[in-house]
Amino acid sequence: MLIHTESDILRLVEEDTWMMDILNAASTLQLPDWWVCAGFVRSKIWDVQHGLHDRTPHADIDVIYYDPGDLREEVEKSWEAQLKSRYPGIPWSVKNQARMHIVNNLPPYSSSTDGMSKFPETATALGLSLTEDGQLILAAPHGVQDAVQLVLRPTPYFAAHPHLLPVFERRIAGKNWQSLWSGLRILPAEHA
Repeated sequence: MLIHTESDILRLVEEDTWMMDILNAASTLQLPDWWVCAGFVRSKIWDVQHGLHDRTPHADIDVIYYDPGDLREEVEKSWEAQLKSRYPGIPWSVKNQARMHIVNNLPPYSSSTDGMSKFPETATALGLSLTEDGQLILAAPHGVQDAVQLVLRPTPYFAAHPHLLPVFERRIAGKNWQSLWSGLRILPAEHA
């Protein structure tokens, strides 16, 4: 089954017990504006589009949230520790998007989705969450087409700020994603 739409992604995730377990685990923290994002979503899409039956291993499972009331990094580490103690063996990473603009030397973000929109590449700017009544939802500030069409390009924010493009380029080179997913195509900033 190839993926073409947001509905396809949601259906695929709903059928993946491991992914739903991760989302349910993250939901136990009851963080404001929380999402499990980036490679958690993107890698699943790329695995399916490449016909891979085994899950590509994750360096980390990125949980983001938005809480401008407490920007202390140690709070994030406390949330990580809670997840690691309850769900060991998962490489949890928890980050408050209300703080990450400082780390990234950018203007403040207004929400977790706004933070996602400023990730380096469009195919990674994806997040999944659960509503209070347990419905799966997808955030895709730049849409899902680049992810499902195996395109790597900088987000509009990165493309509009030339000083950020080397970050995108170093990331693409360092991740070497094409060695895992041979069908990926890298498009330069002028195509963002």
